[in-house]
Amino acid sequence: MASMLELALYLCLFMCLILACYAQTCAKYAFSSNRVFKSCTDLPVLNSFLHYNYDVSGKLEIAYRHTGITSSRWVAWAINPTSKAMVGSQALVAYQLSDGSMRAYTSPITQYQTQLQEGELSFDVSDLSATYANNEVIIFATLGFPNNDTTLNQVWQEGAMSGNTPQMHATSGPNVQSMGTLNLLSGQAGTIGRRTSTQRKQNIHGVLNAVSWGILMPLGAIIARYLKLFKSAGPAWFYLHASCQFSAYVVGVAGWSTGLKLGSESSGIQYDAHRTIGIVLFCLGTLQVFALLVRPKPDHKYRVYWNIYHHLVGYTVVILSVINIFKGLDILEPEKKWKNAYIGVVIALACSGVVLEAYTWFLVLRKRSESAGKMSHGINGAHGNGVNAHTANC
Repeated sequence: MASMLELALYLCLFMCLILACYAQTCAKYAFSSNRVFKSCTDLPVLNSFLHYNYDVSGKLEIAYRHTGITSSRWVAWAINPTSKAMVGSQALVAYQLSDGSMRAYTSPITQYQTQLQEGELSFDVSDLSATYANNEVIIFATLGFPNNDTTLNQVWQEGAMSGNTPQMHATSGPNVQSMGTLNLLSGQAGTIGRRTSTQRKQNIHGVLNAVSWGILMPLGAIIARYLKLFKSAGPAWFYLHASCQFSAYVVGVAGWSTGLKLGSESSGIQYDAHRTIGIVLFCLGTLQVFALLVRPKPDHKYRVYWNIYHHLVGYTVVILSVINIFKGLDILEPEKKWKNAYIGVVIALACSGVVLEAYTWFLVLRKRSESAGKMSHGINGAHGNGVNAHTANC
């Protein structure tokens, strides 16, 4: 019994040691060059770590590690002395050239969609170098800060290469979350609150547009096409259709407005297709709303043309709405369950449309058959009456 208890204790101790090792990823790292850094922090995204030695005189010696990366990608770590954003960052960039050697240089970020052109930074940089081994890039450098700031705004990034030229990094997921603050004295790293606020706005934008353009609009179209076939629905189908579409438009405009706000706050980050489709949807939706104000009466000679316009624009809005929702999901990259949930909604709406369309044609064909039968009966009846009259006269 005692031996079993001892075995359990040893096992628990072994597991605790393993967990401790994983919990202190950067603290346990040993540099092959025998360099020693007193402080380190695990950065929250992009498999990155920052090791550093800070001197109160303003000297900062750093080693930025980026793991799990191939030789065909670039990495960068930067400090932004003026704001908590990408533009204005003073970057250290490194990547492997096509001949296998490493290139490390400085690059001031003056605009979005930069190609990381080489240039001098706003502070002194010395001993800049980089290594690549075991799918890990390490940038070494010594920085000098004349104003002795102890809390820094840091940005780190990675992206693809085209030959020996860095390309624009991804503009979604972890690549837009890789910024934060660093307290050099305590070693505590934090995230930028603005990023959390932006993500919240993106989520609101996505939910509003998914509900309005992506669900209510198609549902309103289904109501208009199929519910009016049931005599028991009476004029209620029209009011349901109008209410559904107007609600979708109001909520959709709110979602569209949040998209404009996000775009104004993210200059240089553009999703051209998503943005263009969104503008087209807003214009077509507005036309549909105002078209109701000039709707001709059912017996008006221009009503048939209005119907063609209304149906054509309506179905175009539905198709573009669904396409743009999926484009938005690809940009936001939410948990897979949210995309699967919307796919389920689209499939449910599509299946409902197919079933109702089949039932509609069944009713139409049955009505035609009944009409043809009545017409045939009327003709035969008329012929029969004529024969009988002729016989009576005779």
